Amino acid sequence: MSGELALLPENAFGPDSPCNLDNCPLEWSIYRYRPSLPANITLLAMFAVLGIVHSYLGFRWRSWGFMVGMLLGCLSEIIGYVGRILLYNNPFSWEGFMIQIICLTIAPVFFTASIYVTLSKSIVYFAPDLSRFKPQLFYWIFIPADVLCLVLQAAGGALSTESTDGSSGSVGVDISMAGLILQVIVIFAFIVAFSDYMIRYWRSGRMSAFGWRLKAFFAGLSAAIVLVLSRCIYRVAELKDGYTGEIITHEGPFIALEGVFIVLAAVCLCFGHPGLALKRETSSKLVNGDSGESGLGTPEHMAESRLKSAVGTRS
Repeated sequence: MSGELALLPENAFGPDSPCNLDNCPLEWSIYRYRPSLPANITLLAMFAVLGIVHSYLGFRWRSWGFMVGMLLGCLSEIIGYVGRILLYNNPFSWEGFMIQIICLTIAPVFFTASIYVTLSKSIVYFAPDLSRFKPQLFYWIFIPADVLCLVLQAAGGALSTESTDGSSGSVGVDISMAGLILQVIVIFAFIVAFSDYMIRYWRSGRMSAFGWRLKAFFAGLSAAIVLVLSRCIYRVAELKDGYTGEIITHEGPFIALEGVFIVLAAVCLCFGHPGLALKRETSSKLVNGDSGESGLGTPEHMAESRLKSAVGTRS
């Protein structure tokens, strides 16, 4: 047919690509490899299970905001790995490439939004007086920055898949890179700010009140944010040379740093779930008859009560 593109390397990547595994060599495809079917199906299934778990925890503890962020992230991951499976069937699939490059790029942004909100609420709950900034600033600064990262990464991914024009694709990659670099900066700034708060909290001596549940809560959130940061650094390195670089042609680092790291982050956020720590502590206060007024319901007061009780028992 006269409108069909010739089977040439420069025509292998694009919405009108005539290539498939039967008529073009694999080396002409964008990744220059065929995605692993077992690995991508496994990751898809893991995110589906994690989505169900976070749905249960969200309804169990009525943590609607946290649950929505986690579900959007898991759903984006699932759709993204559907795109990777399409690429297994046909490494030249334009639709598969477009689905996975957009969805897998933006998915962790939803997870970080849940983390920002949860850790900001933790400051309000435990000791807002120890924060150098008003806790509300964490919302006003980090959430809008997270949204900007989302917009840049989604727009860059869409633009890079819009056409096969070299300049257009290059602009799309640059926009995605800007979103990823901004996300790295925002996450790092958040880690610094929250670490400063936790150090001040530890120096105040109040951390001795933490039981295993609160320790697991903060450990889960901390591990999750570090895992997401590591993934973002990898994606920046991957896209540094656009779609013609060396890193992008190796699936092993992608599965480990994009797939496994984000699965682990979502698992960590099961332990870092606000309902398992903050709302459970609130429930304990209500059961014990603490109203929370005048600081009587704070973790510090509860710890003090437990210590007094222990001392009385020993005596």
